[in-house]
Amino acid sequence: MMRLQTRRRQTRALLSWSSGKDSAWALHLLRQRGDVEVVGLLTTTNDEYERVAMHGVRRELLKAQALAAELPLWDVPLPNPCSNEQYEAAMSVAMRRALAEGIEAIAFGDLFLEDIRRYREEKLGPAGMTPLFPVWGIPTNELAKQMLDAGVVAHISCVDPRQVPGELAGRQWDASLLADLPPSADPCGENGEFHTFVSAGPMFQRAIDVRIGEVVERDGFVFADIVKANDAQDRAASEP
Repeated sequence: MMRLQTRRRQTRALLSWSSGKDSAWALHLLRQRGDVEVVGLLTTTNDEYERVAMHGVRRELLKAQALAAELPLWDVPLPNPCSNEQYEAAMSVAMRRALAEGIEAIAFGDLFLEDIRRYREEKLGPAGMTPLFPVWGIPTNELAKQMLDAGVVAHISCVDPRQVPGELAGRQWDASLLADLPPSADPCGENGEFHTFVSAGPMFQRAIDVRIGEVVERDGFVFADIVKANDAQDRAASEP
């Protein structure tokens, strides 16, 4: 007698999306697992500047990433400045919407910072959500090699010059950049040394063609303005 196999139910999840390599790799790993269905990319942006906080990435590039990943973007706008109370209130609204749509979990690209993981677990439990950490605990030297070998293309969008040279802003995150990092720096920037924008990789159906624009120092950090290649060309053509 043939035994009927029942299909395992997938957990519907949102992925906390920073625009960087770690959250992008988390998407890749979750799709490989098969027990989780990522149904959207959850991002918070500064409503005044229309950019991802800390990463400094333009909202239009977030939309391009969502299109490349073939997932809807859940953009949670935040005021500038934003208190922790305002942040948590905005996220509570997003969590209520997620629950109403049958979403059960939020996945994160966190690697090893225990205090951040504990904060997420403490906040999501009462909200009725399960936190997922698909890249947690992978040694960052190994993780960096996995991502680069898989074809992940990322650029440094923000640098903390107190930890790594500000001149790294705008550079591609590749083997050459890793070799130029000081010995104290984490190769994935998990201690806040730098943040990235991913434009290609196995989590995307198509690459996003980008160029590096103006590099500025603001609030103690160095930011590289990453723009779509056609936008940069259009602006150059319109200049006298």
